[in-house]
Amino acid sequence: MRIGSGFDSHEFRPGIPLKIGGITLPHDKGLGGHSDGDVLLHAITDALLGAIAAPDIGALFPPSNPKWKGADSAIFLREALKRVRDAGYRVANIDASLILAAPKIGPHAAVIRARVAELLGLHCDCVGLKAKTPEGLNLDNAALAHVVVLLEKTPRQKKKAPKRK
Repeated sequence: MRIGSGFDSHEFRPGIPLKIGGITLPHDKGLGGHSDGDVLLHAITDALLGAIAAPDIGALFPPSNPKWKGADSAIFLREALKRVRDAGYRVANIDASLILAAPKIGPHAAVIRARVAELLGLHCDCVGLKAKTPEGLNLDNAALAHVVVLLEKTPRQKKKAPKRK
């Protein structure tokens, strides 16, 4: 087994869509970032990469590279998942906490969990999602995500003996 931890944060900015967990949410501001600013998918990506001691999201997809400007964060997640599988592991479950003042995540939590589960090839009951407000932390203009992921070693496939003729 391997455990990975991921964290990401972005500031709210007007004029861009708000994406969290691969879902576009209704809000008057989005999260600024070189890509689409999806704090949840970024934190999951880093948790997956950290669990296998791979380079982090910034090293693999540097913001200095114009190729990643406005990129869908699902691309980053898919690459991290490929690396996890190539290392001989599979995702057992993830647990995520979002910290933001608005919008309220509760009405969207089931859809976000379903999308994250779909992206990771998991059942929804393997994706935990909690949302908290940043009371007293002066973070009303930012969104943060903390993620923990548990990986299991993939069972080795026995090679089939060649059929005799």
